Amino acid sequence: MGAEGAVNIVYRRELAGDNGDQREEKIKEFNERFASPFVAAERGYVDDVIEPRETRFRLIRALRMLETKVDTMPSKKHGNIPL
Repeated sequence: MGAEGAVNIVYRRELAGDNGDQREEKIKEFNERFASPFVAAERGYVDDVIEPRETRFRLIRALRMLETKVDTMPSKKHGNIPL
């Protein structure tokens, strides 16, 4: 749901007799307060905001870091008992 749908639901009573100006103002306010990745990063919901031009570089760096990773399974402590 985008800002338009959220504003329609949350501010339904306030916008009942509105001509459209107040609705646009509420949509702009909603986008600034809730629909920004920077607000989510400030609150700790997101670790980092990556600019689109940095995406390829960050992915390559992360995959290179994992290239030599070896994941070993722990040895079994107990086997299956015969039934």
